[in-house]
Amino acid sequence: MNKKIGIFIGIALLAFLVIGASSAGFLDFLGGDQAVDNDENTLVVGFDAEFPPYGYKDDSGEYVGFDLDLAQEVCDRNNWTLVKQPIDWDAKDAELESGSIDCIWNGFTINGREDDYTWSDPYINNKQVFVVKSDSGIKSFADLEGKIVETQKDSSALAALEGDQKPLADTFETLTQVADYNTGFMDLESGACDAVAMDIGVAQHDISSKDNPSDYYIIPEEISSEQYGVGFKKGNEELRDQVQDTLDEMFKDGTVLKIAQNYADDGIPGSLIVSQ
Repeated sequence: MNKKIGIFIGIALLAFLVIGASSAGFLDFLGGDQAVDNDENTLVVGFDAEFPPYGYKDDSGEYVGFDLDLAQEVCDRNNWTLVKQPIDWDAKDAELESGSIDCIWNGFTINGREDDYTWSDPYINNKQVFVVKSDSGIKSFADLEGKIVETQKDSSALAALEGDQKPLADTFETLTQVADYNTGFMDLESGACDAVAMDIGVAQHDISSKDNPSDYYIIPEEISSEQYGVGFKKGNEELRDQVQDTLDEMFKDGTVLKIAQNYADDGIPGSLIVSQ
């Protein structure tokens, strides 16, 4: 009996230690999400890891992108440590409210969200477009009638197609929401859909990364246009002002444009709002 009790206590103690180690980071070693220490010397940037060229994982597994490069420069100038925190885009508000992240900086649309966050000044002019296969015969909005169209959930393109452009969307056979634009492009390649509605910068990046970019065509008409900014928790003017002041310096000394030139193939330099 004593031996059985001893074994039971040992198992219980082992379970307790595993649970404790899990919260201390043991499961991180096994591949779980790593807890982030957030303090006044750290800037935790929340971003969609599948939104090139603003934030994405490159072939080496590193998180890169125009917005992340800007954030790194801001941190360097303020002696902060940058933490690049990929998030589920649907959970971005909960992440921000809980303090898990300090800001959302990833091709984040201001329009329609003006009162939901404390915003930086807009720094990018963006527009939404349709991408189709070049041999599809689709050259204009009118050609999308009866077609299968996909777009990312909770995206600006979706908001436009459910809002001002709903009459256009009503002509489609279906308008399907997918988890990310990578899924949309794979469906376009396979023929599962006829068009993908998306941000032009993402479209240009994805097309340029294909083996045969000429296989794709961007319809010249725009679905809608918008401006990008950095979104902070409502009322966090102090951090917003620190970041904005640094961005202003970077615009004035040419650093923003220099970083943007690294993404010239994605159209970033021409999309900058330079009246800083």
